[in-house]
Amino acid sequence: MYEAIGEATDRRTLVDEFTIPIRTGKAWRVEAGQVCRVSTPEGPQVGDFNFWNADNPRERFWAARTRQIQGTHVTTGDRLWSCLPYLRPMLTITGDSVAYGVDEYGGGCHDLLGSRCDPHMKKLLTGMDVDDHCHTNLVSAVEPFGLDEMDVHDVLNIFQLTGLVDGKYYTGASPAKPGDHIEFLAEMPLLCALSNCRGGDLSQPRWGPDAKDTTEHCRPLHVEVYDLDPALLDGWATPEPSQYRGPHGNGTPEAGQSRTG
Repeated sequence: MYEAIGEATDRRTLVDEFTIPIRTGKAWRVEAGQVCRVSTPEGPQVGDFNFWNADNPRERFWAARTRQIQGTHVTTGDRLWSCLPYLRPMLTITGDSVAYGVDEYGGGCHDLLGSRCDPHMKKLLTGMDVDDHCHTNLVSAVEPFGLDEMDVHDVLNIFQLTGLVDGKYYTGASPAKPGDHIEFLAEMPLLCALSNCRGGDLSQPRWGPDAKDTTEHCRPLHVEVYDLDPALLDGWATPEPSQYRGPHGNGTPEAGQSRTG
């Protein structure tokens, strides 16, 4: 089914689209059963992607468990999972034109190894109050939807090339080309938030003694949301949350009691 959704681009209807300018962020809703595509219209650009169950934002993307289940980098066919006590797929990737694979250094694209940059770390390292971070963009993006900084969490870094060398995290220049995309099927109603990374394509260092102005390496990201031909979703339904009903050592829950809320 997911392969068919990714291939049948002539059986979808565009219902929303917008561009996220450089160094800004935006939040938007994707309904269950819709496809959302993020693309790089002008060339390589990294984005920091957060998402929540739009009807219950306590259920949100869990980067660590997704990394354990799917791997350090994700691509077509991989699923992104929610936090406890829900633990279910929130979205499934149906297309990835970058399809980078694994390079000679063990690096890959669409990264679950790192997180977003944030002003708290900047303050810790430099003593400066600077709000030019993806965390800041995400906080600003979700505030109109009633969320705040406490709701922003670890991200999927789309179009970002990363890896580990001797256990140390590194980033490289994004391999995305003009017009590349990654897209997904929303397995439930989603509130999505995306920061257009202030480091651009990450080809230039923003931190440390060799830091440079990366403005000329920053490019827009484009978002499209589609309704699908209902026949493509025949037999599909939103995954159920975890059916664990144990007491966590606190006695026996009443018969049929749900801990997933």
